[in-house]
Amino acid sequence: MARKKVLAIVLAGGEGKRLMPLTEDRAKPAVPFGGTYRLIDFALSNLVNSGYLQIVVLTQYKSHSLDRHLSETWRLSTLLGNYIASVPAQQRHGKDWFLGSANAIFQSMNLIDDARPDIVVVVGADHVYRMDFSQMVDFHIESGAKATVAGVRQPLDLVTSFGVIETDPNDPTKITQFVEKPASTRPLDDDPTQFLASMGNYVFNTDDLVEALRQDESRDDTQHDMGGDIMPYFADRGEAVVYDFTHNDVPGSADRDRQYWRDVGTLDSYYDSHMDLLRPMPVFNLYNTAWPLYTHQVTAPPAKLVRGPYQEGGVATDSILSPGVIVAGGRVLESILSPNVKVNNHARVDQSVLLQNVVIEQDAVVERCIVDKNVVVPQGVRVGVSAE
Repeated sequence: MARKKVLAIVLAGGEGKRLMPLTEDRAKPAVPFGGTYRLIDFALSNLVNSGYLQIVVLTQYKSHSLDRHLSETWRLSTLLGNYIASVPAQQRHGKDWFLGSANAIFQSMNLIDDARPDIVVVVGADHVYRMDFSQMVDFHIESGAKATVAGVRQPLDLVTSFGVIETDPNDPTKITQFVEKPASTRPLDDDPTQFLASMGNYVFNTDDLVEALRQDESRDDTQHDMGGDIMPYFADRGEAVVYDFTHNDVPGSADRDRQYWRDVGTLDSYYDSHMDLLRPMPVFNLYNTAWPLYTHQVTAPPAKLVRGPYQEGGVATDSILSPGVIVAGGRVLESILSPNVKVNNHARVDQSVLLQNVVIEQDAVVERCIVDKNVVVPQGVRVGVSAE
């Protein structure tokens, strides 16, 4: 069988209101994560590791830092026709900005026309996970379906937060209904405490996707959304299947992190996902060299722990220290320090996430906080120590 040509589309135009104030000046996919990464690095690393090297990134809101990150980091060799291209809203069909994720692809139809792929892979840009998309594409082709969505098992009490996939009891891969954030749903047959949630990752036959997008554009009763409108279009016709993320096997994964997937759409989930990185046996392992995570390499000296002016040593335990970090007589406990963070004498940082260029001055205390880039916590100030 001839190998199918695949175009990957990354949806990176979301406003990210629930992550404010981290998204006040940057697009959600550009939000820093894990010390040196950006959220979009996870989607792009997964695609590249899967062997898909023709990728377009659709951007819209506050995209400067995202565009800069893509241009400085994600450059592929053009010799073999490989590229990662950042594409803003171009208003090719009227004067509207992107009206939804489906409309974003419809307005960028020229990209599909130019690439002429057999298969289109559509992924979100703001989730933390590892996934081999080639396994999902193989499943899609073998199923004979026109549309495939990746499903991940989630606790039943989170049903109102996700797109919900309901399947045929006689065929657990065939989607009977796809509903965005319903009040309730039927639990899984093999686990009454869980349901199947959409990961926001899709595989389509190109011609079928194009037809669905054109029909969606002609309707008035639509939100122009991939999950809310396009997937129900295929599900209602019996042409959609679900790929269970449980079956995805990424090289180098352990049982502990093989099915890890987090939607970091809120400050709580953003914080909790960081804490997942810090355990001695982490729930999500950044150090899997068989499926590497790529990002911009910061030009900075190595991190160092040194004595402060009163000869007390700098200490860091169960923490991630990025390049350029200096802990001079301070203490860092269960925290993630991004590049060029400084923690000064007698200062303490506990269970916190500090973004680039943060300075914690002498005798300051920071507990259970997310501190955005360039913030200075003044001498003696205590932040997050008590709810009051």
